[in-house]
Amino acid sequence: MSAHTTRRGLLGAAGAMTGALLLAACGTDASDRYSSGDSGYVSGDGVATEIAPTDRAEPLDIQGTTFEDDEFSSADHLGEVLMLNIWYASCPPCRKEAPELQKIHEDYEELVVIGVNVRDSSGPARAFEETYGITYPSMPDLDAEIMYSLRGLVAPNAVPSTLVIDREGRVAARISGAADPSTLRSMIDAVIAE
Repeated sequence: MSAHTTRRGLLGAAGAMTGALLLAACGTDASDRYSSGDSGYVSGDGVATEIAPTDRAEPLDIQGTTFEDDEFSSADHLGEVLMLNIWYASCPPCRKEAPELQKIHEDYEELVVIGVNVRDSSGPARAFEETYGITYPSMPDLDAEIMYSLRGLVAPNAVPSTLVIDREGRVAARISGAADPSTLRSMIDAVIAE
C-alpha cells in the first residue's frame, strides 16, 4: 500500500466522519422541531414579542367570512382590542392551547377574539371547535389571503401564532408558536391598559 493511497483513504474516512456528524446534528435539530404523530409539522418557537406603541406598524386590514358565514373586518373593531389566533385542526400545539384561548375569550369582555384557520374546510374546523368548546369565530384562509396580509408579522410555518392588536388596529404583541397562557394574558392586559 502506497503513502498516496493511505492519505486518500484517511481523507475519505475524515470526510465520511464529518458528513456523518453533520447528518447526526441535523437529525437531532429537526427532531426538536417536528411534533410526534404529525409528520411534516414544524412548530413556531414560542417567542413572544411586545411592540411599543411608537414602534407599531400601520393598522392591519383583515377581512374574511367565518365558518358561520358571518363577515369579519378588523376595521369594524377599531377602538377594541383584538386577539387573532392562527391555527388548524391537526396542529398538535393548536389542540394544546385551544382550551386556554377559550378561557381567555370567556375572561375578557373587552377583547374580541377571532381565529384564522389556514388548512381546514368547515367540517374538520367545526369538529375541532366542538371538541375544545371554542365559541369564538374563525375564518378559513385556504387561499392564504389573510396570511399574505400578515407577511412580515407571522412566519408562514409558525402555526399556531397569536397576535394582540391594539385599538388602532396595529399589532401590539405576537407569539410565534404555542402561547403560554400567562404570557398572553400579560400582553392582553398591557394593551387593554393603554
